[in-house]
Amino acid sequence: MSIVQDIRTAFSQRDNALMQLIMLNVLVFAGLIVVQAVMTITSSSGYFPLLLRQFELSSALPEFIRHPWTVLTYAFTHTTYQKSFFDGLLHILFNMLNLYWFGQLIREYLGNRRLVSIYILGALAGAAFFLLSFNLIPAFQPGLGSPMNGASAAVSAIIVAAATLLPDYTFMVILIGPVKIKWIAAVVILLSLAGLSGGNPGGMMAHLGGALLGFVFIKQLQNGRDLGRPVQAIGNWFSNLTSPRPAMRVSSTTRRPEPVAASSMSGSKKPAAPGQPLQDEIDSILDKISRSGYESLSKEEKQKLFRASQQ
Repeated sequence: MSIVQDIRTAFSQRDNALMQLIMLNVLVFAGLIVVQAVMTITSSSGYFPLLLRQFELSSALPEFIRHPWTVLTYAFTHTTYQKSFFDGLLHILFNMLNLYWFGQLIREYLGNRRLVSIYILGALAGAAFFLLSFNLIPAFQPGLGSPMNGASAAVSAIIVAAATLLPDYTFMVILIGPVKIKWIAAVVILLSLAGLSGGNPGGMMAHLGGALLGFVFIKQLQNGRDLGRPVQAIGNWFSNLTSPRPAMRVSSTTRRPEPVAASSMSGSKKPAAPGQPLQDEIDSILDKISRSGYESLSKEEKQKLFRASQQ
């Protein structure tokens, strides 16, 4: 099977959001490397910054207004332009590894749709913090116009969301041993705070924006409010747009109307599909989460919550 076919298969599969997010980042990274190499060979490398401007998020508001889509495209863009290939490779490598490790937890407990929602909302929150910091904080004014790219803000949202959801979940860290992910998230936040005085303060502000979004998202979810519904609604709209419904077949056979059960007439809730938990069960589980956290759930309750997230 060819590489192209492998990619098409990965994107055509349902419930494969984590790998699709990783592949999008890798494909954009590889594509920009190829384009930059071609431009260098053809002596047209001077046009590469113009191309990159279509993906990177600029901190200058006039530039951003001309390229509003960059509020999201920057979160899928890693590049080696104006940095060594090794630095560019490390940038995407660490982001994708963290996305995979922590994204697996979000996907397992909350499902694919909420994983994508946290990634997108984390990217938007990071963009908002980036733009506001350069345009409202005087100390950042000398760097106004600096661009930003990379998935770090979105990945920070995933990391903090996972740590808020499962604070005592343990990862085995090389040379250190078992570490609870709440401490990993704390280190990520501290490093971002420390980086505010370095050469990339805007990027560090974006990390903090993404981290805050991840925390708020889980807290709101535990209170019964899903901040990702708008993202999911837009995703459903695009999915319906690109996947036309099959033509309806009209049959001339007439059927007698089915008798209506008394319970339906009284306005009772529609029964859940086979294998799907009832809404009352989900509400009870969410209440338990808000009181005691995810660690208090039994394996069966976690499975019920996961199945409900796939509806």
